[in-house]
Amino acid sequence: MRVTQGTFSFLPDLTDKQIEAQIKYMVSNHWAVSIEYTDNPHPRNAYWELWGLPIFDTKVEDSENVMREVRAAREAFPEHYIKLIAYDPTRGRQTTALAIFVNRPSVEKPFRLERIQGPGRTHSFHFVQDGASA
Repeated sequence: MRVTQGTFSFLPDLTDKQIEAQIKYMVSNHWAVSIEYTDNPHPRNAYWELWGLPIFDTKVEDSENVMREVRAAREAFPEHYIKLIAYDPTRGRQTTALAIFVNRPSVEKPFRLERIQGPGRTHSFHFVQDGASA
């Protein structure tokens, strides 16, 4: 099962050349870029670990620096999900403009959705991964 969160996640994995093109697109729009990673891509796990600090004010000609950080994150965490996120500050808040996977583990653990009912919740759902409640 393939985790599908973010832009292009339903497509085959992007090549490094395609990722570099997306990075150039991000920085040409003056978006801040961050790299995050996790081994738990559960949909409710919104807070992934941050790789380094967010990257601000990068020029297109310096976009290779972002790709260098992507490669370093991949080297440090080859069996984790790694996501590149661009934030658009034009409306006075950091809005996610683009989020793409740049690394996946060699084996992705499947999720399934189970419907549960309980007090105060007539329709509630939770995700289960590898037989353990998440």
